[in-house]
Amino acid sequence: MSWQILAQGLVVLSCLGIGSRMGGVAVGLWGGIGVLLLSAVFHLTPGGFPIAAITIIFSVVTAAGAMQAAGGIDYLVGIAHRILRSRPNAITYLAPYVSWIFTIGAGTGNVYYSLLPVIEETSYSNSVRPERPLALAPEASQMGITSSPVSAAMAVLLGMLSPLGFELGHVLVIVLPSTVVSIAVAALIQNRVGKELDHDPFFLSRLEAGEIQKPDYTPPELEHITNRAKWSVAVFLSGILLVVMFGFVDSLRPQILMPDGLTQPMAMTQLIAIVMMVAGVVIIVIGKVHPGEIPRSDVFQSGMVSVLALMGIAWMANTFIGAHKELLSSVMLGQVKQHVWLLPVAYYATAALTTSQSTATLIITPVALAMGIAPEFIVASWLAVIGIHFFPANGSQIATIQFDRSGTTRIGGFVLNHSFLLPNVVVAIVSVIVAFLIASACF
Repeated sequence: MSWQILAQGLVVLSCLGIGSRMGGVAVGLWGGIGVLLLSAVFHLTPGGFPIAAITIIFSVVTAAGAMQAAGGIDYLVGIAHRILRSRPNAITYLAPYVSWIFTIGAGTGNVYYSLLPVIEETSYSNSVRPERPLALAPEASQMGITSSPVSAAMAVLLGMLSPLGFELGHVLVIVLPSTVVSIAVAALIQNRVGKELDHDPFFLSRLEAGEIQKPDYTPPELEHITNRAKWSVAVFLSGILLVVMFGFVDSLRPQILMPDGLTQPMAMTQLIAIVMMVAGVVIIVIGKVHPGEIPRSDVFQSGMVSVLALMGIAWMANTFIGAHKELLSSVMLGQVKQHVWLLPVAYYATAALTTSQSTATLIITPVALAMGIAPEFIVASWLAVIGIHFFPANGSQIATIQFDRSGTTRIGGFVLNHSFLLPNVVVAIVSVIVAFLIASACF
């Protein structure tokens, strides 16, 4: 039996690895191949689909796509440019928080790509070593995923914790302050990384060789932004605020009549989708967006790729874990109960191997729940899914390296000694420690 479980695990990892290497929707398609092998060769019962997560992602990216079609993304980037330019010498502290806030609002790390040229241009033109803000900003952006009420990873987590009565409000109480503190600590450390540009031999050699060119990026002028773009942003962010408010105050949610005659608040997983669908309709009307423009937007297309990838990965992960949940629980139960710190290590390692926060959530959380670990400690440990940046293979990391014309943000000769590793580890450790303190004190 043990060799079969090992073989099944290798099938799962192989399909994840091949799909990740191919990228895009191939990740989800290889998840389907994994289910075929697990069911046809090992006779496992196919697992379930993460319907709640898929519904939330679809509704959010549709509303965000409408906002982009109305010009709202350009408006957000213009605001970010003004914020960063107002205090260029503090960009190592400002850029990560701007990336974090924007990701929380958008529910996707894709918005970070729009900020990249702003961060690089502002730091470089003010003689600030670009590696300092650029290496931390993508880490802060990914922490925004675990802080966003409408992110895919949050949707997956809520889908598993909501049946236990642990709702969005409880999660945010732990996650938000932990993330804020971890980014601040990482920024303090990051602001001392490396030499100043005018003393960096590598940068000076590139400058003398004429290899450095100014970027041709021109941020959108806020004066030229239309009112429909501004209204689209206001509507979208209002939807986010409504979701947060409903998460914290149960009595404000629609009350659903149950078979026993009693009422209970609508589940947050359903309410998030409803709110964002309504927001999408309002943006279409107020922003005068043609519905046909939404599927062509970058945000919508990226979101649909995430939906397809999540569908296949979740199906495969649920098939494997569902078949061996009791065994996995019995093997890990004793150790994790005695050493709770092993749970964040498991989240971090799984995220690093799968390069997906949602996948790590799907794989580890059911096991943690089966072992009887309290939801608040699962949430505290969950912050370690920032491990997706342990290896320098994530799209945001590659894009950041390419944008840094100074060459200070780079991958080292040993691969793992890359610019993102230090802020990644600092953010992971600090956020988990603070989260455990909050969870112990508040629950």
